[in-house]
Amino acid sequence: MAVFQLPLEHHRRLRTSNAAERLNQELKRRTRVVRIFPNEASLLRLITALLMEKSDLWETDKIYLNMKPEYTKP
Repeated sequence: MAVFQLPLEHHRRLRTSNAAERLNQELKRRTRVVRIFPNEASLLRLITALLMEKSDLWETDKIYLNMKPEYTKP
């Protein structure tokens, strides 16, 4: 229900979980290549590196949601 407190322009992008599903698919694809991890720490290192890379892309690429209020001339 918190999504409905955001501006109407954001509702269309937030009504689905496509971004989270796509991220999970990418993590699954990248970990499947390794098959067997020697220990839990190596799995965490891979997942952390992938998530940091994705975070950098999300922060620097096209703006998905503009949270800044629109400036209107008086």
